[in-house]
Amino acid sequence: MKLNIYKADFLNHLKKRLLKKRPEGLYNPIYYILNLEGKRIRPILTLMSCDLFGGKITNALDAALAVEMFHNFSLIHDDIMDDAPLRRGAITVHEKWSLNTGILSGDALLVWAKQLLESYDGEQYKSLNTLFTKTALEVCEGQQYDFDFETTFDVNVEQYINMITLKTAVLVAASLKFGAIIASASQKDSEHIYNYGLNLGIAFQLQDDYLDVFGGDNFGKQKAGDIIENKKTFLFLKTLELANEKDSEKLIELYKTKVFSEEKVNEVTLLFEEYKTPQLIEEEIRRYTLKATLHIDNLSIEKNKKELLKDFAKQLMNREI
Repeated sequence: MKLNIYKADFLNHLKKRLLKKRPEGLYNPIYYILNLEGKRIRPILTLMSCDLFGGKITNALDAALAVEMFHNFSLIHDDIMDDAPLRRGAITVHEKWSLNTGILSGDALLVWAKQLLESYDGEQYKSLNTLFTKTALEVCEGQQYDFDFETTFDVNVEQYINMITLKTAVLVAASLKFGAIIASASQKDSEHIYNYGLNLGIAFQLQDDYLDVFGGDNFGKQKAGDIIENKKTFLFLKTLELANEKDSEKLIELYKTKVFSEEKVNEVTLLFEEYKTPQLIEEEIRRYTLKATLHIDNLSIEKNKKELLKDFAKQLMNREI
Protein backbone atom coordinates (compact mmCIF):
# COMPACT_ATOMS: atom_id res chain seq x y z
CA MET A 1 0.00 0.00 0.00
CA LYS A 2 1.25 3.47 -0.90
CA LEU A 3 0.47 5.03 2.48
CA ASN A 4 3.94 6.53 2.82
CA ILE A 5 3.62 8.06 -0.65
CA TYR A 6 0.22 9.53 0.19
CA LYS A 7 1.61 10.95 3.42
CA ALA A 8 4.67 12.39 1.69
CA ASP A 9 2.53 14.00 -1.02
CA PHE A 10 0.26 15.48 1.61
CA LEU A 11 3.13 16.85 3.71
CA ASN A 12 4.70 18.45 0.63
CA HIS A 13 1.36 20.10 -0.17
CA LEU A 14 0.98 21.22 3.44
CA LYS A 15 4.42 22.87 3.29
CA LYS A 16 3.54 24.68 0.06
CA ARG A 17 0.21 25.91 1.39
CA LEU A 18 1.47 27.07 4.80
CA LEU A 19 3.16 30.23 3.60
CA LYS A 20 3.95 32.65 6.41
CA LYS A 21 1.03 34.99 7.02
CA ARG A 22 0.28 37.78 9.45
CA PRO A 23 -0.68 38.52 12.15
CA GLU A 24 1.78 36.02 13.60
CA GLY A 25 -0.25 35.76 16.81
CA LEU A 26 -3.07 34.21 14.78
CA TYR A 27 -1.10 32.03 12.38
CA ASN A 28 1.85 30.76 14.46
CA PRO A 29 -0.42 28.53 16.61
CA ILE A 30 -1.94 27.17 13.37
CA TYR A 31 1.50 26.35 11.95
CA TYR A 32 2.41 24.81 15.30
CA ILE A 33 -0.47 22.33 15.50
CA LEU A 34 -0.43 21.49 11.78
CA ASN A 35 3.28 20.67 11.99
CA LEU A 36 3.04 18.49 15.09
CA GLU A 37 4.04 14.94 14.24
CA GLY A 38 0.89 12.96 13.57
CA LYS A 39 -0.34 10.01 11.55
CA ARG A 40 -2.31 12.22 9.11
CA ILE A 41 -4.87 9.43 8.80
CA ARG A 42 -7.73 11.56 7.49
CA PRO A 43 -5.91 13.29 4.62
CA ILE A 44 -4.28 9.96 3.72
CA LEU A 45 -7.77 8.46 3.49
CA THR A 46 -8.86 11.19 1.08
CA LEU A 47 -5.87 10.60 -1.20
CA MET A 48 -6.15 6.82 -0.94
CA SER A 49 -9.86 6.84 -1.78
CA CYS A 50 -9.34 9.11 -4.78
CA ASP A 51 -6.56 6.83 -6.03
CA LEU A 52 -8.56 3.61 -5.52
CA PHE A 53 -11.46 5.01 -7.56
CA GLY A 54 -9.14 6.00 -10.41
CA GLY A 55 -8.76 9.72 -9.70
CA LYS A 56 -5.61 11.84 -9.73
CA ILE A 57 -4.06 12.25 -6.29
CA THR A 58 -2.98 15.81 -7.12
CA ASN A 59 -6.62 16.78 -7.57
CA ALA A 60 -7.43 15.62 -4.03
CA LEU A 61 -4.64 17.46 -2.20
CA ASP A 62 -6.65 20.60 -1.33
CA ALA A 63 -9.56 18.49 -0.08
CA ALA A 64 -7.15 16.41 2.02
CA LEU A 65 -5.71 19.58 3.53
CA ALA A 66 -9.21 20.91 4.21
CA VAL A 67 -9.97 17.70 6.13
CA GLU A 68 -6.75 18.00 8.13
CA MET A 69 -7.35 21.68 8.91
CA PHE A 70 -10.90 21.02 10.06
CA HIS A 71 -9.68 18.13 12.22
CA ASN A 72 -7.08 20.33 13.88
CA PHE A 73 -9.62 23.11 14.42
CA SER A 74 -11.77 20.60 16.32
CA LEU A 75 -8.74 19.40 18.33
CA ILE A 76 -7.82 22.92 19.46
CA HIS A 77 -11.36 23.59 20.68
CA ASP A 78 -11.71 20.08 22.12
CA ASP A 79 -8.52 20.58 24.14
CA ILE A 80 -9.86 23.89 25.46
CA MET A 81 -13.13 22.27 26.56
CA ASP A 82 -11.24 19.40 28.21
CA ASP A 83 -8.49 21.65 29.59
CA ALA A 84 -6.07 19.08 28.15
CA PRO A 85 -2.34 19.76 28.70
CA LEU A 86 -1.03 17.52 25.88
CA ARG A 87 -1.84 16.78 22.25
CA ARG A 88 0.30 14.30 20.29
CA GLY A 89 2.77 14.40 23.16
CA ALA A 90 3.22 18.19 22.87
CA ILE A 91 1.79 21.17 24.76
CA THR A 92 -1.71 22.08 23.59
CA VAL A 93 -2.25 25.39 21.79
CA HIS A 94 -4.23 27.07 24.59
CA GLU A 95 -1.58 26.05 27.15
CA LYS A 96 1.35 27.21 24.97
CA TRP A 97 -0.28 30.54 24.06
CA SER A 98 -3.59 31.42 25.70
CA LEU A 99 -7.26 30.48 25.80
CA ASN A 100 -8.21 33.40 23.54
CA THR A 101 -5.50 32.49 21.04
CA GLY A 102 -6.74 28.90 20.95
CA ILE A 103 -10.30 30.03 20.20
CA LEU A 104 -9.34 32.52 17.49
CA SER A 105 -6.70 30.35 15.78
CA GLY A 106 -9.11 27.43 15.82
CA ASP A 107 -11.78 29.60 14.17
CA ALA A 108 -9.29 30.69 11.51
CA LEU A 109 -8.42 27.05 10.78
CA LEU A 110 -12.10 26.27 10.18
CA VAL A 111 -12.47 29.17 7.74
CA TRP A 112 -9.21 28.25 5.98
CA ALA A 113 -10.43 24.66 5.58
CA LYS A 114 -13.66 25.89 3.98
CA GLN A 115 -11.71 28.23 1.73
CA LEU A 116 -9.63 25.36 0.34
CA LEU A 117 -12.73 23.75 -1.15
CA GLU A 118 -13.11 26.80 -3.40
CA SER A 119 -10.41 25.31 -5.64
CA TYR A 120 -13.07 22.86 -6.91
CA ASP A 121 -15.71 23.80 -9.48
CA GLY A 122 -19.40 23.29 -10.16
CA GLU A 123 -21.11 20.11 -8.96
CA GLN A 124 -17.90 18.81 -7.42
CA TYR A 125 -17.61 21.89 -5.21
CA LYS A 126 -21.28 21.64 -4.28
CA SER A 127 -20.93 17.96 -3.29
CA LEU A 128 -17.76 18.57 -1.29
CA ASN A 129 -19.14 21.67 0.42
CA THR A 130 -22.43 19.94 1.31
CA LEU A 131 -20.55 17.01 2.83
CA PHE A 132 -18.14 19.36 4.64
CA THR A 133 -20.84 21.47 6.27
CA LYS A 134 -22.93 18.39 7.19
CA THR A 135 -19.89 16.77 8.78
CA ALA A 136 -18.80 19.94 10.57
CA LEU A 137 -22.21 20.35 12.17
CA GLU A 138 -22.29 16.65 13.18
CA VAL A 139 -18.87 16.97 14.82
CA CYS A 140 -20.15 19.95 16.83
CA GLU A 141 -23.23 17.92 17.84
CA GLY A 142 -20.99 15.08 18.97
CA GLN A 143 -18.81 17.45 20.95
CA GLN A 144 -21.89 18.87 22.70
CA TYR A 145 -23.11 15.37 23.61
CA ASP A 146 -19.64 14.60 24.96
CA PHE A 147 -19.74 17.79 27.01
CA ASP A 148 -23.28 17.03 28.25
CA PHE A 149 -22.31 13.51 29.31
CA GLU A 150 -19.75 14.90 31.75
CA THR A 151 -22.50 16.30 33.97
CA THR A 152 -24.99 13.43 33.97
CA PHE A 153 -25.05 9.73 34.73
CA ASP A 154 -28.20 9.22 32.70
CA VAL A 155 -26.27 7.90 29.68
CA ASN A 156 -26.17 4.43 28.13
CA VAL A 157 -23.83 2.63 25.75
CA GLU A 158 -26.08 3.26 22.73
CA GLN A 159 -26.05 7.02 23.36
CA TYR A 160 -22.28 6.88 23.74
CA ILE A 161 -21.86 5.10 20.38
CA ASN A 162 -24.02 7.79 18.77
CA MET A 163 -21.83 10.47 20.33
CA ILE A 164 -18.53 9.03 19.06
CA THR A 165 -20.11 8.41 15.66
CA LEU A 166 -20.80 12.14 15.41
CA LYS A 167 -17.69 13.42 17.12
CA THR A 168 -15.13 11.14 15.46
CA ALA A 169 -16.41 8.64 12.91
CA VAL A 170 -18.25 10.99 10.54
CA LEU A 171 -15.00 12.84 9.74
CA VAL A 172 -13.19 9.58 8.95
CA ALA A 173 -16.12 8.63 6.70
CA ALA A 174 -16.21 12.06 5.03
CA SER A 175 -12.46 11.94 4.38
CA LEU A 176 -12.96 8.81 2.30
CA LYS A 177 -16.04 10.15 0.52
CA PHE A 178 -14.15 13.34 -0.37
CA GLY A 179 -11.71 11.21 -2.35
CA ALA A 180 -14.54 9.31 -4.02
CA ILE A 181 -16.28 12.55 -5.05
CA ILE A 182 -13.07 13.96 -6.57
CA ALA A 183 -12.52 10.69 -8.48
CA SER A 184 -16.15 10.88 -9.78
CA ALA A 185 -17.05 7.54 -8.20
CA SER A 186 -20.68 6.36 -8.39
CA GLN A 187 -23.16 7.31 -5.69
CA LYS A 188 -23.30 3.67 -4.57
CA ASP A 189 -19.53 3.42 -4.22
CA SER A 190 -19.39 6.78 -2.46
CA GLU A 191 -21.92 5.57 0.12
CA HIS A 192 -20.16 2.24 0.68
CA ILE A 193 -16.76 3.89 1.17
CA TYR A 194 -18.45 6.36 3.56
CA ASN A 195 -19.96 3.53 5.63
CA TYR A 196 -16.65 1.68 5.60
CA GLY A 197 -15.09 4.78 7.16
CA LEU A 198 -17.97 5.33 9.56
CA ASN A 199 -17.69 1.86 11.13
CA LEU A 200 -13.91 1.96 11.08
CA GLY A 201 -14.05 5.35 12.82
CA ILE A 202 -16.26 3.94 15.58
CA ALA A 203 -13.87 1.02 16.04
CA PHE A 204 -10.90 3.40 16.11
CA GLN A 205 -12.48 5.63 18.78
CA LEU A 206 -13.40 2.63 20.94
CA GLN A 207 -9.81 1.51 20.68
CA ASP A 208 -8.71 5.05 21.59
CA ASP A 209 -10.83 4.78 24.74
CA TYR A 210 -9.28 1.41 25.57
CA LEU A 211 -5.72 2.67 25.03
CA ASP A 212 -6.37 5.78 27.12
CA VAL A 213 -6.58 3.54 30.18
CA PHE A 214 -4.75 0.36 29.19
CA GLY A 215 -2.33 1.55 26.51
CA GLY A 216 0.73 2.28 28.64
CA ASP A 217 2.58 5.59 28.92
CA ASN A 218 3.50 6.17 25.26
CA PHE A 219 0.08 6.93 23.86
CA GLY A 220 0.83 10.64 23.30
CA LYS A 221 -1.88 11.97 25.61
CA GLN A 222 -2.33 12.26 29.34
CA LYS A 223 -2.65 8.70 30.66
CA ALA A 224 -6.14 7.82 31.93
CA GLY A 225 -7.28 11.30 30.92
CA ASP A 226 -10.81 10.01 30.37
CA ILE A 227 -11.02 8.85 33.99
CA ILE A 228 -9.48 12.08 35.29
CA GLU A 229 -12.00 14.12 33.26
CA ASN A 230 -14.91 11.84 34.28
CA LYS A 231 -15.72 10.99 30.65
CA LYS A 232 -18.54 8.47 30.25
CA THR A 233 -16.77 6.14 27.83
CA PHE A 234 -17.81 2.62 26.85
CA LEU A 235 -15.60 1.26 29.65
CA PHE A 236 -17.39 3.32 32.29
CA LEU A 237 -20.93 2.83 30.95
CA LYS A 238 -20.60 -0.93 30.44
CA THR A 239 -19.10 -1.36 33.90
CA LEU A 240 -21.97 0.68 35.39
CA GLU A 241 -24.47 -1.48 33.48
CA LEU A 242 -22.95 -4.76 34.75
CA ALA A 243 -21.93 -3.79 38.28
CA ASN A 244 -23.81 -4.69 41.42
CA GLU A 245 -25.42 -1.89 43.42
CA LYS A 246 -22.46 -1.39 45.73
CA ASP A 247 -19.92 -1.15 42.91
CA SER A 248 -22.23 1.06 40.82
CA GLU A 249 -22.50 3.53 43.68
CA LYS A 250 -18.75 3.41 44.19
CA LEU A 251 -18.06 4.06 40.51
CA ILE A 252 -20.49 6.98 40.40
CA GLU A 253 -18.94 8.52 43.52
CA LEU A 254 -15.47 8.21 42.02
CA TYR A 255 -16.70 9.99 38.88
CA LYS A 256 -18.12 12.83 40.96
CA THR A 257 -14.58 13.59 42.15
CA LYS A 258 -13.06 16.42 40.14
CA VAL A 259 -9.64 16.47 41.80
CA PHE A 260 -6.88 14.40 40.17
CA SER A 261 -5.99 11.35 42.23
CA GLU A 262 -3.83 8.31 41.42
CA GLU A 263 -6.02 6.38 43.84
CA LYS A 264 -9.14 7.28 41.86
CA VAL A 265 -7.58 6.12 38.58
CA ASN A 266 -6.46 2.84 40.17
CA GLU A 267 -9.85 2.14 41.78
CA VAL A 268 -11.78 2.85 38.57
CA THR A 269 -9.37 0.72 36.54
CA LEU A 270 -9.82 -2.18 38.97
CA LEU A 271 -13.60 -1.94 38.62
CA PHE A 272 -13.29 -2.00 34.83
CA GLU A 273 -11.13 -5.12 35.08
CA GLU A 274 -13.41 -6.81 37.63
CA TYR A 275 -16.37 -6.63 35.24
CA LYS A 276 -14.22 -7.57 32.24
CA THR A 277 -15.13 -4.44 30.29
CA PRO A 278 -11.67 -4.29 28.65
CA GLN A 279 -12.50 -7.63 26.97
CA LEU A 280 -16.01 -6.42 26.07
CA ILE A 281 -14.72 -3.26 24.41
CA GLU A 282 -12.25 -5.35 22.42
CA GLU A 283 -15.19 -7.43 21.17
CA GLU A 284 -16.99 -4.23 20.09
CA ILE A 285 -13.85 -3.03 18.31
CA ARG A 286 -13.71 -6.30 16.34
CA ARG A 287 -17.44 -6.10 15.54
CA TYR A 288 -17.28 -2.60 14.08
CA THR A 289 -14.09 -3.41 12.20
CA LEU A 290 -15.88 -6.39 10.60
CA LYS A 291 -18.88 -4.18 9.69
CA ALA A 292 -16.45 -1.79 8.01
CA THR A 293 -14.84 -4.51 5.92
CA LEU A 294 -18.23 -5.87 4.78
CA HIS A 295 -18.87 -2.59 2.94
CA ILE A 296 -15.67 -3.15 0.98
CA ASP A 297 -17.15 -6.26 -0.66
CA ASN A 298 -19.90 -4.11 -2.22
CA LEU A 299 -17.52 -1.69 -3.92
CA SER A 300 -17.18 -1.85 -7.71
CA ILE A 301 -13.38 -1.80 -7.66
CA GLU A 302 -10.81 -4.50 -8.39
CA LYS A 303 -10.30 -7.29 -5.87
CA ASN A 304 -6.71 -6.23 -5.15
CA LYS A 305 -7.96 -2.73 -4.25
CA LYS A 306 -10.54 -4.21 -1.88
CA GLU A 307 -7.74 -6.14 -0.21
CA LEU A 308 -5.82 -2.88 0.23
CA LEU A 309 -8.76 -1.40 2.13
CA LYS A 310 -9.00 -4.50 4.32
CA ASP A 311 -5.27 -4.36 5.00
CA PHE A 312 -5.56 -0.67 5.86
CA ALA A 313 -8.26 -1.45 8.44
CA LYS A 314 -6.04 -4.12 10.02
CA GLN A 315 -3.01 -1.83 10.13
CA LEU A 316 -5.03 1.04 11.56
CA MET A 317 -6.54 -1.04 14.32
CA ASN A 318 -3.16 -2.61 15.12
CA ARG A 319 -1.76 0.95 15.42
CA GLU A 320 0.76 0.16 12.69
CA ILE A 321 -0.15 3.37 10.82
